[in-house]
Amino acid sequence: MSINILEMKNITKTFPGGVIANKNINLKLRKGEVHTLLGENGAGKSTIMNILSGLYSPDSGNILINEKPVSLNSPKDAIKYGIGMVYQHFQLIPELSVVENVILGIKQRREPFLDIKGSADRILEYSNKYNMGIDPCAMVWQLSVGQQQWVEIIKALYRGARILVLDEPTAVLIPQEIDQLFNMIRQFTAADFSVIFISHKINEVKEISDRITILRKGQKVNTVETSEVSKPELAEMMVGREVLFKAYKKKAVPGVPALVLDKIEADNSKGLQALKIVSLAVKKGEILGIAGVDGNGQSELVEVIMGLRKSTSGSVKVMDKDVTNAHPREILDCSVGHIPEDRRVSGLMLEMNLRENLILHDYHTVPHSKFLLNWKFIKEHAEKLIEDYDIRTPNSDVLAGKLSGGNQQKLILARELHGNPDILVAMHATRGLDVGAIEYVHKNIIAQRDAGAAILYVSTEIDELLNISDRIAVIHSGEIMGIVNPDNVTIKELGLMMAGSKKDTLL
Repeated sequence: MSINILEMKNITKTFPGGVIANKNINLKLRKGEVHTLLGENGAGKSTIMNILSGLYSPDSGNILINEKPVSLNSPKDAIKYGIGMVYQHFQLIPELSVVENVILGIKQRREPFLDIKGSADRILEYSNKYNMGIDPCAMVWQLSVGQQQWVEIIKALYRGARILVLDEPTAVLIPQEIDQLFNMIRQFTAADFSVIFISHKINEVKEISDRITILRKGQKVNTVETSEVSKPELAEMMVGREVLFKAYKKKAVPGVPALVLDKIEADNSKGLQALKIVSLAVKKGEILGIAGVDGNGQSELVEVIMGLRKSTSGSVKVMDKDVTNAHPREILDCSVGHIPEDRRVSGLMLEMNLRENLILHDYHTVPHSKFLLNWKFIKEHAEKLIEDYDIRTPNSDVLAGKLSGGNQQKLILARELHGNPDILVAMHATRGLDVGAIEYVHKNIIAQRDAGAAILYVSTEIDELLNISDRIAVIHSGEIMGIVNPDNVTIKELGLMMAGSKKDTLL
């Protein structure tokens, strides 16, 4: 019988206001296994892992390591018991070297002197053993996003972790790097390390997990052997209903070009060139997906289109109208909808209520206002959109910041789509959403395409782009590597393009 290296028994955690994040959660982690935590937004995954890493203390329940009760009152305690957390958002200092990041906070044998050489040698051993290709002396800002992920894993191993907690570890990786990560994980478990894998990507969960624990609304639904459960069964346990994995859409019937970018160039916020001679045309009635690893010019591309960043050369045309470097209001008034990359930072005013958020585009137009805001119409308008888009809220007085991530995204969809824009520019529209919310977003965006909208859809999720796009353009270091048909391209080919390999044939 396999040994349980970790047990969490009847863990309950309640936050102020009576919100129960975890209720009597039980979890057993075996030595040498990959155990996945699966659940939709707000299911309690992050809370239970923050308890395990010592950031939160449970209201009740016990934690056992190697069958002995332990108290995890801080991340330092978690490290002492061999628990290493690798967060989705890296905890690295870009201005420091790899070795400096790894040893930061660790007591040195000859303080105040640092053993840089000895530490670098150990890091190089980990790098070589797991085929990471990490130079200990490299500055973190010089590394690719995937390499930064490896540094986070090295940090955990360096501190003696035997239990690795990986929080959405594939979110920023290209397919080849995901394969590399999974090979690493298999090496870890072969050496009797144990891995807790947190992910909402059911394909990956099925590939890498030994067992899966599903959480829903703060409670454990079930723990299952991966080999004994199907993807539809996992999705249904996760969201409580049947979920469609394939976005069913009829064949596109593209019309005239609606959004045209001609030789666009632009700098990033540091004054470095972010876009290099980008030319694209998005036609009415099609979805053009933009694939690429985060940080390769996608943000700057969308900002130039929406008037949020100045281009240094080239032109942007919307329905044959030149809007290059125009004011964002002028571009929105050209029947352009915009789903921004971060719903909480640039998509919503979190301290405003739902009614106010839903009129951010149209507050200055009749019938929303005529000299003064027409609050009676605004309330009726909001209530209709809340019903139409199934936004889960008691009423429209609720602040946007109080909604779950999925409902915040529905709020943005309602605002951007209700007027049937001619053009929709969407970036990371499903980031951080569970399979049920993703299904809803895809359904609404495909409906806009079928109504004749031209849609530019930016995502780092290759499966999503293959599912929803009619064409896919791949961007790397601010350049378009090629435009491909999703029906005639493999994930490996897309991964190579995302890593900088150009494809000659453009569609």
